[in-house]
Amino acid sequence: MFWRSVVGKLWFTILLLVSFVLFILTVLLLEFFESYHVFQAEQRLMQNAKKVSSIVEEYEDDRNLTLSIVEKIVDPSSRIVIAFSEEDYWISNSKEESVPIINMDWILANEDLSSVLKDQTSVKQEDVLPSSKTNVMIVGYPLENQKGAVFVYQSLKFVEKTTSETTKIILLGAGIAIILTTIFAFFLSTRITSPLIKMREGAFELARGEFNTKIPILTHDEIGELAIAFNRMGRQLKYHINALNQEKEQLSGILRSMADGVITLNRKGHMLVTNPPADQFIDAWFFENKEQTQQEQDILPEELQDILQDVISLEKEIMTELTVQGRSWVVIMTPLYDKSYVRGAVAVIRDMTEERRLDKLRKDFIANVSHELRTPISMLQGYSEAIVDDVAETKEDKNELAQIIYDESLRMGRLVNELLDLARMEAGHIQLNMEHVQVRPFVERIIKKFQALANEQDVEIILNMDEELDNECITVDPDRMEQVMTNLLDNAIRHTNVNSRVEVSVSVSHDYLQLSVTDHGAGIPDEDLPFVFERFYKGDKSRKRKKGKAGTGLGLSIAKNIVEAHKGTISVHSMIDEGTTFIIKIARKHE
Repeated sequence: MFWRSVVGKLWFTILLLVSFVLFILTVLLLEFFESYHVFQAEQRLMQNAKKVSSIVEEYEDDRNLTLSIVEKIVDPSSRIVIAFSEEDYWISNSKEESVPIINMDWILANEDLSSVLKDQTSVKQEDVLPSSKTNVMIVGYPLENQKGAVFVYQSLKFVEKTTSETTKIILLGAGIAIILTTIFAFFLSTRITSPLIKMREGAFELARGEFNTKIPILTHDEIGELAIAFNRMGRQLKYHINALNQEKEQLSGILRSMADGVITLNRKGHMLVTNPPADQFIDAWFFENKEQTQQEQDILPEELQDILQDVISLEKEIMTELTVQGRSWVVIMTPLYDKSYVRGAVAVIRDMTEERRLDKLRKDFIANVSHELRTPISMLQGYSEAIVDDVAETKEDKNELAQIIYDESLRMGRLVNELLDLARMEAGHIQLNMEHVQVRPFVERIIKKFQALANEQDVEIILNMDEELDNECITVDPDRMEQVMTNLLDNAIRHTNVNSRVEVSVSVSHDYLQLSVTDHGAGIPDEDLPFVFERFYKGDKSRKRKKGKAGTGLGLSIAKNIVEAHKGTISVHSMIDEGTTFIIKIARKHE
């Protein structure tokens, strides 16, 4: 781990570089000092030879004095050979046993050394003595004004000893230098990399989202400037991340608040961004096709995949309409570009079910109003023409035609008034005159009003109410609620079977007062139940009544608006050939 760090690498690099330089320098110094010591030894021996040669020349008449002087000046580590001639020579004594006595025959046999005697030239040479196998350094210098020479030689062990001491000193210096370099390199690398380590830790904290991290600025060099740049980068990152988060939250809020579904797609059809309406559409599609759940899939439905491929290939906006779970969805898909490259698409999904339903209701409303008005208008026109053309001759016939015209005009009036009332209610302009009403007298009065009609139809009206409700009061608009009960009782009496009964039940459930009207007629088909509170709904599809006056088909729609204005609910349950029950729930304490 240490060698993989910047500290280890920098320390090892400096140490390796210094060690290499010291190695080269040590080799060169050793070579230099070895040559230098040899050269110095040769120069020293040559100087001794020259001194001896001058002494011999100066005291040539007194040989004993000459030899005595030479004996005194000779170096103890070397020997001197004075050759007055090839047969006449003198060898000095030496205290060093490593310097053996040289043989004159060996000198004469050596071509270089013998040239000193013959040619009067000086010689420097390293050689091995044959008698002792000792490496020696020998110099020869000729005697002036006479045929002779002085030879001074010394064992190379003395030179090697000096070189060895020098080598030890150099190696010691190199070792100390390496130790100091190691300490210095480690200190320097630590000093340099300490801010870098802090920057690394700061970078990790930035990666974890800690954008308030600051690196201390300890120096004003490049590392200090790097720390300044790092701190500035952290502040800029925090600013940009906060800006991106705000834009992301803003975009997410916009998408969540949109009524239309939005899906962002890549080229492969993977959904990148969706909002709740889009999730509802995707869930409904997978539920309808019994495929994987929304959590297990991230790609589009098959129909949208085909649209996506067309958008990518054609590079234009495509709109289509799908029906999923009985709801109508309009899909508008537009390509997304990365410069000139289509990188995906964005799909806007709009639920058009309500628009389609309202459009259908509008068409049905126009058709129903036209149908409802056409019949009385036709009858008014026909009977009035009969009167004008004197088709009815007697007064009784004319009165009968006039009565029919009057009844149809009343029917048209009721239709128009009910349409106006319904329009005002749906626009929120209904006004309620709230009063405290006792439940039993209120219900009994309405039943009594319908008693004659019930007897005419051979229908019995039964009231089911507990005695504990005798003093029960409720806050309602009595006229509006009477209009609701009148409509329900009128429908129940007219649609129940002969010699049957209509039941009116009153009960209390929690905080609600429940009123229900049950007949025992033919019932309402299941496919018609969701539409009983729509405008112009009639149980008899031929829009005729076998008995009694014709209705307008707006009563239940008006009743529903009145009940909802009282913060209540109205619902219906029906079984074919068993009867129908309308249930009203009104809060006992009106807020």
